[in-house]
Amino acid sequence: MRMLVKFLCASVLLLLSALYLLVLLLLSALYLLGSVRHTAKTNPLPAEEYRLVSPLTYRYVLNQPQVCLSRSPFLVFLVPVAPQEAEARQAVRRTWGAPGRDTLTLFFLGLPKGALLSPLQRVLEKESQQHGDIIQMDFLDSYQNLTIKTMMMMKWLADHCPNSSYAMKVDSDIFVNVFYLIQRLRSSPRVGFITGSVIRDGSPRRDPSNKWYLSKELYLEDSFPPYLSGAGYVFSTDLAARISWASRFVRVIPLEDVYVGLCLRVLGVRPVYSYSLPRFRSLFEVRKLEYDRCTFAGLIIVNRFKPSELLQVWQDFSEGHAAC
Repeated sequence: MRMLVKFLCASVLLLLSALYLLVLLLLSALYLLGSVRHTAKTNPLPAEEYRLVSPLTYRYVLNQPQVCLSRSPFLVFLVPVAPQEAEARQAVRRTWGAPGRDTLTLFFLGLPKGALLSPLQRVLEKESQQHGDIIQMDFLDSYQNLTIKTMMMMKWLADHCPNSSYAMKVDSDIFVNVFYLIQRLRSSPRVGFITGSVIRDGSPRRDPSNKWYLSKELYLEDSFPPYLSGAGYVFSTDLAARISWASRFVRVIPLEDVYVGLCLRVLGVRPVYSYSLPRFRSLFEVRKLEYDRCTFAGLIIVNRFKPSELLQVWQDFSEGHAAC
């Protein structure tokens, strides 16, 4: 019996020793992996390459540096929009982007074709004087330059409104349930937080005829890290400066939402999927849905609204959403 007990004890000790060595090996591997990642992060882009995406390369044509001097908004809406989309801007101003105690809405633009000599530029200057909510830099406003515009928004927020609590990058054709959004943010983390519709299985399109084509020369990997749909995502304001900093280490690609995901990977920040219980439905609905007041009351965004549709929907929603 004693021999059996000794044998069992010895076996247990050997097993524990083997497990201990395995744990040490795993920890060593993780440490080395972390070291490799850290080394990658400390290699910034060449100056010429970073200059393309750096907001410091460009100058402000229209700016609103004073809007946060006397207030610290709870939530800042950062709306990228084309110069010619005056109707969309006006619809946002009259709906979820209307001035409020907790919110501030700003529109971010590049230059129209024809630049400062364009008749449209004079119209924008008048609109800016009237509303005081347009921020414009001197790069050409185009789909290919959306990544530059996004980094411009991050830098502007970090420089001019750092004491706000949250920001939302959101397109102008989106319905935003600002009431529900603010309610949820009241209990959300204030640091290192970013949420929306998380895409975890994205991969580059290699067909040159595809709108979202990405060559191997520009992006070598076969998959993307988790990123948030660019239709609309919300983040704690501290991330604006951090994402702007991380862009020094990420090669420019024309997919602005993926690009932000690459910056988050540099920072070690994981985007949070925003859903409702018990059905685990995404609160950031990136499809177009037929309007239903009580359905929309349980969502944060719904995609693809023409300005006239947004105005029509908002009138009913703002008056009756609380009854759902």
